[in-house]
Amino acid sequence: MSGRPAIFLDRDGVLNDVVWRDGKPASPRTVDELRIADGAAEAVQAFNAAGYLTFVVTNQPDVRRGKMTAEALDAIHDALIQTVPVNEVRACLHDNDDGCDCRKPKAGMLLDLAARWTIDLGASWMIGDMDRDTHCGRSAGARTVLLGRDYNSGSGADVVVPDLRQAAAWILQTSPAVPTPALQD
Repeated sequence: MSGRPAIFLDRDGVLNDVVWRDGKPASPRTVDELRIADGAAEAVQAFNAAGYLTFVVTNQPDVRRGKMTAEALDAIHDALIQTVPVNEVRACLHDNDDGCDCRKPKAGMLLDLAARWTIDLGASWMIGDMDRDTHCGRSAGARTVLLGRDYNSGSGADVVVPDLRQAAAWILQTSPAVPTPALQD
């Protein structure tokens, strides 16, 4: 059996708005700071309706750095999935020097999800707002979409669009609806 296609979504700057700290884009550290991006829920619903599995893959080193608790991160993800209907949220809690395989731009989170959910990475997409997201997607063998932001290079992706709504429209036009076989437990 061949695998199913998936959409891998970075969290901050894609599904929710970034929080600006010291002039840099950052992650929300509390549920009160979480602002779902305009059109995010609708875009994910469109992917789901077209037969794609949908996953959040996010670097969250603030837990390791002691700037937020794991419980606060869980609360943010619980709030996110109440609005944005994804199949699973995967977070790397490691810091830059930890040498893990899951921290983007490495592809560990995508490869683990692909094995667990029987995903066809060649038919899948990684959507992010940072260059490390597109590097991660390419390393895993997925196609990539970069959301154009002032804080990224705007290059290295298969396509650059302004927001998730336009990313969904482009992907669904380029890679139309797919069959949805029953999920295996």
